[in-house]
Amino acid sequence: PLVDVMRIVDNPPKSRNEKLASLMRRLGMCEELGRGWDRMVISCELKQIPAPHIQIYQDNTKVTLFSHLDFTNMQMDDRIWSTYMHACLKYIEGDGITNSSLRDRFGLKQTSAASISRLIKEVLEKKLIKAIDSDTGQRYMKYIPIWG
Repeated sequence: PLVDVMRIVDNPPKSRNEKLASLMRRLGMCEELGRGWDRMVISCELKQIPAPHIQIYQDNTKVTLFSHLDFTNMQMDDRIWSTYMHACLKYIEGDGITNSSLRDRFGLKQTSAASISRLIKEVLEKKLIKAIDSDTGQRYMKYIPIWG
């Protein structure tokens, strides 16, 4: 891929075939804004489904979308990736993720705050996100992608 998978949401678009891309833009078949990934991840969040899986095969990229899956039935890797994508979106919006925003993203109630705290800890250990201000109290802590 022309764009690093970990930065696919916030990087500007790149085309392998600029002439074809230019023609498709003029015909109204695509846009130049590079908002496709943002919209796809936002749609996944609204439907409370896992974030799209992105697999790289040499020079090719395969993206897999999923149907609705309850948080309790979601694999830990899917939870971690969805949390990272949520952090990327929030960062682009000028904000960070919180326990509350992540509960909303997964469609969970306040009673699931401990589960989300454990998930955030797991994503922190994987070094995908970081605290905006580590001196902030746990209740008000916000996180952004590690590259933010």
